[in-house]
Amino acid sequence: MIEITPTFSIDEGELEFAFVRASGPGGQNVNKVATAVQLRFDVRNSFLPWDVKERMQHIAGKKLTSEGVLLIEAKQFRTQEQNREDALQRLIDLLRRAFIKPKARTKTKPTKASREKRLRAKKVRGEIKKMRQNKPYE
Repeated sequence: MIEITPTFSIDEGELEFAFVRASGPGGQNVNKVATAVQLRFDVRNSFLPWDVKERMQHIAGKKLTSEGVLLIEAKQFRTQEQNREDALQRLIDLLRRAFIKPKARTKTKPTKASREKRLRAKKVRGEIKKMRQNKPYE
């Protein structure tokens, strides 16, 4: 079990790891050994609460496929183990961000003084523009 929050954990069986060849560091090994990791996590069919799924889909952005599968690629390190840990940590970070509920916005009305100030500014601006007009003598 992978702990996301103190009250929620996900089973490692929900995660799918695939190892592919990576560009970047590795020397001659780069053409022979599959060190890059692709981590797949099915967000839509997971046991996440529905509100967390909604936020996760928003946070993940382009990392989420049309089928609702989160795809994280890790190829920063030279070994499979380090890349696997990196991908797993990035998934945990995304899930922790999705568990944070956004603060509800409280509607506020502009004060009477701020409305009057805005209208005065508009009036002044209009007068300035009116003075710029090139009117023929009347």
